[in-house]
Amino acid sequence: MPTPLPAPYLVALSPAAAQLAGLDAQALAGADGLDLLIGNRVPDRSQPLAAVYSGHQFGVWAGQLGDGRAILLGDVASAEGPLELQWKGSGLTPYSRMGDGRAVLRSSIREFLCSEAMHALGIPTSRALSVAGSDQGVVRESIETAAVVIRMAPSFVRFGSFEHWFYKNKPDELKILADYVIGRFYPDLLAAANPYAALLEEVARRTARLIAQWQAVGFMHGVMNTDNMSILGQTLDYGPFGFMEAFDPQHICNHSDQQGRYSYAMQPQIGHWNCYALAQALLPLIGEVDTAQAALDVYQPEFAAAIDRLLHAKLGLKEERAEDRALFDAMFELLQANHADFTLFFRRLGGLQAASAAGDEPLRDLFIDRPAFDAWAEQYRARLRAENSEDGARRAAMNLVNPKYVLRNYLAQQAIEKAQNKDFTEVARLLAVLQRPYEEQPENEHYAALPPDWASHLEVSCSS
Repeated sequence: MPTPLPAPYLVALSPAAAQLAGLDAQALAGADGLDLLIGNRVPDRSQPLAAVYSGHQFGVWAGQLGDGRAILLGDVASAEGPLELQWKGSGLTPYSRMGDGRAVLRSSIREFLCSEAMHALGIPTSRALSVAGSDQGVVRESIETAAVVIRMAPSFVRFGSFEHWFYKNKPDELKILADYVIGRFYPDLLAAANPYAALLEEVARRTARLIAQWQAVGFMHGVMNTDNMSILGQTLDYGPFGFMEAFDPQHICNHSDQQGRYSYAMQPQIGHWNCYALAQALLPLIGEVDTAQAALDVYQPEFAAAIDRLLHAKLGLKEERAEDRALFDAMFELLQANHADFTLFFRRLGGLQAASAAGDEPLRDLFIDRPAFDAWAEQYRARLRAENSEDGARRAAMNLVNPKYVLRNYLAQQAIEKAQNKDFTEVARLLAVLQRPYEEQPENEHYAALPPDWASHLEVSCSS
């Protein structure tokens, strides 16, 4: 059961998430609704539970983990099927280990905003219904205040949920879990010759496509442990995440990641590694190692095809040609050498004209080495002319896949600092902007600006 918090207050609510769950946003903002959002009231017919799982953390087997501060309320019907609701930060559970079962306002706001932002970007993700806070102190590096997020997903089953029963040598429980996941979320796989191998193959495909989408918008998860990987191929567990700003493929968004295991460049490889860990856990059900390996073999071609499609779309290229890989590689080398802003580069690239460099300045200004940019831009222009690209149509198409607005760390920090002083208006404004990431929004232009100098000193870690 959740542990009540004193004097709760509403920090933020997502009307879109409430609508998806069939909930009345206005009613939730009232006193009774607020008690439910923070866990002071348990809904009728709810039977709260915390789930056990295990996992590999930073590549090392960590043993039993579980919902240390998350409690499942139950599920609701939605237009997209059953949707589970979960309190995060609602107090001790049987799996809290040495923790206090709480989450702080800072990390709760970040998870709330990024969950909804990722959905608006079109990337599979858990959703966030609300953030509710309390002035009760929580000890982290300093004393912070408590908060509870309600997050939503069709399921919170993880790779680590399967690893738990495998490493406990509990084949019956492992089968129960696998049969449940297949029956509820992948019923088409029941007709496969080996449904468990088919499950592994489908999860590998979804994971590969998901990480390609992360790479395409410069999103870095920060803690790709197997216990943070969704069996449905959704983005799960927003901790020390970040969006790429000054492009550096070795960038590490998590201050706790001393070895850079979860850097931007490593994410595709780690996704593959995590699928191997899942394959190991499913092996008693799959039967043959070769069968499991064949299922895993889909990952790399699936990722390569997905990132190739996404890059062609981001550059406004309708055709695929053999020389495109060299163009992409040269582009990323240019971005890295100049530490150009990832989001602004792709957004402004849509304004480049196929026949002339006359409109290049907004894009060119992102680069220190202007001649190097000019040389690459001429290659790109030649490629556009080769397929008779039309500037207006191409720019419109590119603006549908290259966001103007992402949740930069400094924007989240500004909203957090105001919220810590009980001013929640910036959280609401930022949510509204991020829900329309591909639109111009002239009135919100400052949310798309280069980060200020002080933002380079911001760090996020696993402490939340």
